[in-house]
Amino acid sequence: MPEAYIVDALRSPTGRRQGGLSRIHAADLGAHVLRGLVARNGIPEADYDDVIFGCVDTIGPLAGDIARTSWLAAGLAEEVPGTTIDRQCGSSQQAVHFAAQAVMSGTQDVVIAGGVQTMSQIPIASAMSAAEPLGFSDPFSGSEGWVRRYGPLPPTQFRAAQRIAEKWGLSREALEEYALESHRRALQAQEQGRFNREILPLAGVAQDETPRHTSLAKMAELELLFGCDRVTAAVSSQTCDAASALLIVSETALKRYGLTPRARIHHMSVRAADPIWMLTAPIPATAHALRRAGMRLDDIDRVEINEAFASVAMAWLRETGYPQARTNVNGGAIALGHPLGATGTRLMCSLLHELERSGGRFGLQTMCEGGGQANVTIIERL
Repeated sequence: MPEAYIVDALRSPTGRRQGGLSRIHAADLGAHVLRGLVARNGIPEADYDDVIFGCVDTIGPLAGDIARTSWLAAGLAEEVPGTTIDRQCGSSQQAVHFAAQAVMSGTQDVVIAGGVQTMSQIPIASAMSAAEPLGFSDPFSGSEGWVRRYGPLPPTQFRAAQRIAEKWGLSREALEEYALESHRRALQAQEQGRFNREILPLAGVAQDETPRHTSLAKMAELELLFGCDRVTAAVSSQTCDAASALLIVSETALKRYGLTPRARIHHMSVRAADPIWMLTAPIPATAHALRRAGMRLDDIDRVEINEAFASVAMAWLRETGYPQARTNVNGGAIALGHPLGATGTRLMCSLLHELERSGGRFGLQTMCEGGGQANVTIIERL
């Protein structure tokens, strides 16, 4: 089967809520990373086959196919199309899968996969409540089939995070210790310049704004969220503003444009589990991916699992037995933020650069997603 290669990967900094990137239009934020990829690689802009962006809550500035709008806002060739996809938090990781599949099928040679989210301007779940004036309180309640199967209460990530903490016996103190370590790792990575190669500064913001100098004492002062007895904002991913993108090409494109691949897509799959538990799917999805790839976790040098909540990553670590020392080694979404549609390729940017820094060969990425889904991607550094 033909291979799909990662030639380049970059991202904006993660801008904290109402921070340095909060007033930038989504199209301009997406354009920033697209323009950067095109400028750094010797491919004529009209030769790009497609731009696939992940995005959630596609209303207002995020509506109207933000992938296409971002490409045009970047001042790039009008001949190049774009498409926007929504697999909830895994949207841009799925964009990578679709891009790689297009290349491996032989139907396309040069594809950008990425994502953008401006959460300061369009808060999380805006699309779910946008139709309230039309009589729809949420996407689920009006469905007889859904209510019959899963009950009248719509699924919520907070309730799911709480249920995971309860099932795996994770105390508030344990969750906060995990969160503190995420911030410590991210701050250390910044101090050591580990993110410098992957971040394209924008609007005077050169580093992620989200990592915090905090403490267990400060975390202990925070109020519990939405009826939970151990989940607070401190152990949850941060909302933020960001864009990220990867350049994925075929072997034909490598030769045609004289490109040097940095990694190849070794495996990609997506699985699902109970949508009410919602956040547990990375556990069975990882097992499924390893079986399909004929690999063991011992073969994996680095893992990036999205820290939607501390309980998600901790349960995954508990079930798989994978070393925390090799997981999210430069911090996760608790410290670096979770810009929804951009998170998948943000994680992959960081995973690729960490494999290069550490000399590792295989990296695995997974994340929980709305609907109880989880993508898994394994890349091989070349």
